[in-house]
Amino acid sequence: MSHHRLAPNVHDHRNALEEALGLLRTELELPGPYPADALADARAAVAALRLPSYDLTAVEFVTIDPASSTDLDQAVFIEPDGDGYRVMYAIADVPAFVAPGGPLDAETRRRGQTFYAPDGRIPLHPEVISEGAGSLLPGQECSAFVWDFTLDGGASVLSVGVRRARVRSRDKLSYKGAQADLDAGTASAVLQLLREVGLKRVELERARAGASLNMPEQEIVQLPDGGYRIVAVPQLPVEDWNAQISLMTGMAAAQLMLDGKVGILRTMPAPDERSLKHFRLQTEVLGRPWDGEVSYGEYLRSLDPTDPRQLAIMHSAGMLFRGASYTAFDGTVPEDGVQSAIGAAYAHTTAPLRRLVDRFVLVICEALSNGGDVPGWARDALPLLPGIMAGSDQLASRMERLALDTVEAALLLNHIGQEFDAIVISGSKPQTGNGNGSGNGNGRNGNGNGSSGVIQIAEPAVTARCAGELVSGTKVRVRLISSDITTRQIHFELVS
Repeated sequence: MSHHRLAPNVHDHRNALEEALGLLRTELELPGPYPADALADARAAVAALRLPSYDLTAVEFVTIDPASSTDLDQAVFIEPDGDGYRVMYAIADVPAFVAPGGPLDAETRRRGQTFYAPDGRIPLHPEVISEGAGSLLPGQECSAFVWDFTLDGGASVLSVGVRRARVRSRDKLSYKGAQADLDAGTASAVLQLLREVGLKRVELERARAGASLNMPEQEIVQLPDGGYRIVAVPQLPVEDWNAQISLMTGMAAAQLMLDGKVGILRTMPAPDERSLKHFRLQTEVLGRPWDGEVSYGEYLRSLDPTDPRQLAIMHSAGMLFRGASYTAFDGTVPEDGVQSAIGAAYAHTTAPLRRLVDRFVLVICEALSNGGDVPGWARDALPLLPGIMAGSDQLASRMERLALDTVEAALLLNHIGQEFDAIVISGSKPQTGNGNGSGNGNGRNGNGNGSSGVIQIAEPAVTARCAGELVSGTKVRVRLISSDITTRQIHFELVS
């Protein structure tokens, strides 16, 4: 996911865009400050924490995150193991701080996840846990769920186990710093092995036709003429390699739960033909056509997010990742438990400080891995978690969508009255023979009254509604009538 943030030091005063983005908290009724009883519950849990007797503090774990992050969910250690590798992946022991049925448990279920609002983060857990005792901060002895993998020379998993342990991270690395060290040839052995294993895991992803949508951070900057533009900060290679360790862990968690016939998976169907046709149309107008000859995973990896048009393609690719949900099971294994973008069964398990469901997956996997009984409180929650997470995901997606609508309105402020070449993504009537017209498009930016459709312009790369008789797949000339940051409304009209 990308996050829109305003560039620092552009203006000291709050401008219209800042205000509009800030108002999303109120409009969407995002969670506010933590309730007093939940805070008290968290502080008591921190005070009562007892670290596990299994001691892995000698293992030289490191965390790799954005430089400003303090809620550190994961720490990694990799060493050679014969012709292959041993990977140890420590995940924050959030269950140690959350008493089932208590005020903190109730509040985390109400939130579902950490929300990354344009004007700041809204945490799932109180900072005393998420940025304190529960975070894998360097030098701090912590409780963690440690995944222990044996990999072959091609980085395929030969064996895996998970158990609670006492750990101590050695260093808090930033993505930029880690990448700089790797590029300069001065990186530690762990980072060099992360690159080696990460690249091999990327090849395994290609082999199973998986796809990663690695959206960049986006910074909104104001221009001297009062307009705006978006500067994309693309992910670094080390971020992809680090993410491959997390994906490997999620796949291992899914397999453990499937073998044990109890758990919750993250599932997603393959994109339908209509979505694929829609996406192909947008890639054509944005100058990087996808002909389907290569997999969409390979195509997405080829895109340059620093190019505004290709960044717009990455946003549009979200339509290929629709339908993601959570599938809980206890006793009967789901028939179709695959996450199609990953190309395998998968579970969320590596971000418990920021996502509710991971807390339950961790304790289930630890019990199954060691022949223990799955705790009753975790089993009891399984039927409820899909609904909780669906509601939380919908709220986060709506926030992201409205933020993007607001930014697109800002991008067009200084273009009112101008004409653009565009392609009709979804028209008021279908193109003869292609069956791709929907009549309603994606519903963004515009009131949709009368005949209208959804168009894509290339520069600035914006998708919006346009009034007029529009035919899907055709090229048209349009004029921008209005653009309003406050209402997030953009109005185009057909010129020819």
